Amino acid sequence: MKKLTLAAAFAVAASPALSGSLSDPIVEPMITAEVVETGTVSSDGGILVPLMALLFFAAAATN
Repeated sequence: MKKLTLAAAFAVAASPALSGSLSDPIVEPMITAEVVETGTVSSDGGILVPLMALLFFAAAATN
């Protein structure tokens, strides 16, 4: 029981020491990710895929 009382006394005594100070808090700067937009490797105007399909079907029709 004495140990419990002693532990409670130390906890009460240590509380003000851990509560902080009047100085301004140190705030870390917020790091934001830079968004880099890259062009996609797609067909211009949607013409490349139909041309490739046309060539594929033409090659298949000749066999």
